[in-house]
Amino acid sequence: MNEFDEKYRARFERLSTTNVSDAAEALGFRVWTYGIRPMAESWRKVVGRAVTVKMAAAGPVKSKHHLGMRAIAASEPGDVVVVDNGGRIDTSCWGGILANGAKVRGISGVVIDGACRDLDDCIDIDFPVFARGTVVATARGRIMEQDTNVLIQFGGVQVRPGDVVMGDSSGVVVVPWERVDEVLDKADELFENEERMIQLLREGVDILEVDDRFAYEKMLSQR
Repeated sequence: MNEFDEKYRARFERLSTTNVSDAAEALGFRVWTYGIRPMAESWRKVVGRAVTVKMAAAGPVKSKHHLGMRAIAASEPGDVVVVDNGGRIDTSCWGGILANGAKVRGISGVVIDGACRDLDDCIDIDFPVFARGTVVATARGRIMEQDTNVLIQFGGVQVRPGDVVMGDSSGVVVVPWERVDEVLDKADELFENEERMIQLLREGVDILEVDDRFAYEKMLSQR
């Protein structure tokens, strides 16, 4: 078992992306992206360390590899492939062949700042895809893989190989590897407080009393 699975995976899986985002904001930095969501309702959560892919427009320089293949080959079981296609939704940068290769490799899922295709194939093999949308257009002649496992931009945040990627129905967050411990500690605190608030509400305690007791608006400023 690797370090992430041993120390952190279960803790992330217990939380939501909103817990993690709020925790990071309380600590003074941003981890949230925007506009990237699961492409099927059944895919509730994906968590793992990032293996990155940077795309570029097709042109005179030709790619030596089918896009995404090297990322899959470089991944360990449980990793998440993170694709930077600059938010483009006019061309796919992930499809059924890649999904099947990733599934066999044991990859947790893919998150795409762009669009995917062959969504039915991905659903059939239960391989989670988070993206801005779907499109039938092939990547061939439109985009190419520029590099693998390099610094990328993804939905407004930096992603480096090995950073922690988490996605659920609310969206995707990316936690810098060196800040995982402090983010998880704060996120656990926020999660417990919110769970207690919800329990009190379900028991019939007045919502204003609950808010006063927990000072919800100040929770993010409490280090």
